[in-house]
Amino acid sequence: MSFSFSLGLGLGLGLSLSLGFWWVWKSSIPAAGLTLPASPPTPMWRNGRRFVDPFSASLEAFAVTDVVPIRTALISVSDKLGLADLAAGLQASGVEIYSTGGTRRHLEKSGIDVLDVAEYTKFPEMLDGRVKTLHPKIFGGILAIRDRDDHMDAIEEHDIVPMDLIVVNLYPFAATAARPGATRDECVEQIDIGGPSLVRAAAKNHGDVAVATSPQQYGEILAQLDDAGGTTLELRKQLAADAFDHTANYDRAIADFLCGDTIGGDFPTSMNLSFKRKTQLRYGENPHQRAAVYVDPTVRSANLVSARQISGKELSYNNLLDLDSALEIVRSLGSPAVSVMKHNNPCGAATDETVAEACRKALDGDPLSAFGSVLGFNRTVNRDTAEMLCEPGLFIEAIVAPDFSAEAVGLLTTKPKWRDNVRLMQVGRLDLPASSIQRRFVSGGMLVQDADRMTSSPLQWKTATETEVDPELWDDIAFAWEMVRHVKSNAIVLAKDTSLVGVGAGQMSRVDSVEISIDKAGDRSDGAVLASDAFFPFPDSIEAAADAGIVAIIQPGGSRRDQDVIDACDKHGIPLVLTGRRHFKH
Repeated sequence: MSFSFSLGLGLGLGLSLSLGFWWVWKSSIPAAGLTLPASPPTPMWRNGRRFVDPFSASLEAFAVTDVVPIRTALISVSDKLGLADLAAGLQASGVEIYSTGGTRRHLEKSGIDVLDVAEYTKFPEMLDGRVKTLHPKIFGGILAIRDRDDHMDAIEEHDIVPMDLIVVNLYPFAATAARPGATRDECVEQIDIGGPSLVRAAAKNHGDVAVATSPQQYGEILAQLDDAGGTTLELRKQLAADAFDHTANYDRAIADFLCGDTIGGDFPTSMNLSFKRKTQLRYGENPHQRAAVYVDPTVRSANLVSARQISGKELSYNNLLDLDSALEIVRSLGSPAVSVMKHNNPCGAATDETVAEACRKALDGDPLSAFGSVLGFNRTVNRDTAEMLCEPGLFIEAIVAPDFSAEAVGLLTTKPKWRDNVRLMQVGRLDLPASSIQRRFVSGGMLVQDADRMTSSPLQWKTATETEVDPELWDDIAFAWEMVRHVKSNAIVLAKDTSLVGVGAGQMSRVDSVEISIDKAGDRSDGAVLASDAFFPFPDSIEAAADAGIVAIIQPGGSRRDQDVIDACDKHGIPLVLTGRRHFKH
């Protein structure tokens, strides 16, 4: 205690006396008719740290700086995006660049002077490039702590060059593993060894070394190099955090692949998810809830998170949920199709020979609910469709589609009253299937299941009634059965002319859902078909359907009272189709 106090007191008095003498000296300069420099002198470097002349004219010049210069850089990347510009900027600042293999050849073709790592280490690349940078002369230059004399003496003794910047991104393992037809050997060969080692070493020693693992980081590094001659500690900390996140995700992808490769198709014994935040939303489902969007880097199919927003306001949390559901519906349909979503349930959907006619039919399904809805398309939104959407009386929040024609964009963003607000989301081709796995968080864990995409084939269906199905009704029956799995249980849909005309969603009683769907359809229920996501426990729903003019019913079956339901259908002359597959959605 006494020693610490004495030392602190001594340092404090010494600093006070030094500053006092400095102030007297500074004050005397003008009195002598002399002038001080307008700005501090050019900074100098000692042991990798920036310092200033102690006789600086500015007190701020005495502030401790954490800028570390970049005099050497090691570059070894798989993704060459932006690399030539980065290297040119480094070279213009006098940075010596070391590189290997394909990266070195790429830089040399771009006119960059490069020092070959193999010449520096006096050890050649070997094993088809598997061993290139795994050498003490490389890792000693990265891991040496610049403020430790023993570290600096050691690397000097062994002619090791300190490395100030490491630029590395890794072999494209995840992309290879996701490629259809990729063999196990091809995937294993893309497991990077030297790259993650370089990244981890540089990130560990971020007090002295900067590490870049993404082309998006190059601009900030060059900006700081140009402005300050090196990188700040704040930037190096962020780069180190990004680097460890990068290698963690990389290792996770490898572990998941190897685990999935050996467990015979079961769910893995452990599951580690890694998502990267894309944007912060204004709020969640309600204004008092915070919200953000995270990207799943493993998804390759068309999706909302990676979609291009062509126009409109920022998407809300609820917009994203509805658009995702709208896209899911039309993705499953082969003909030109449009879905209309409201509060994550379809209030309209239709198929037709043209996308414009399908759109009109979908909006007519429930015109009242369609006001302020979002739309999903499985075809390009063209001029005819846009002109129809611009008709008076409509208000559309957002539209998701594979693409929009230039004419459609021009109309939708200039003609209707809601032109400044409508969000147009371009997702690209829908030829790749969406994820086959669904995850859902619950308190204490997560539920995982196969996505409900295994719709039963009509060849597996059977007509349980003596009353046969009119052949002209099969298209509507198949359409209704496809639609009902997208509606919250208990779910009932009425379809006519491959268009939804009534939806009963999310009711605790199935008969309530039947009555709601009939009420929504009105007169259109006469001649419509009805689909139920699960069996009818009693024949009361059949009586309601018969009164409304329903001409065919499709449902899974499986109730102990199936025969009662079948008898009720025969009584009213309504054919009943059993699929043997339930489609609950909660």
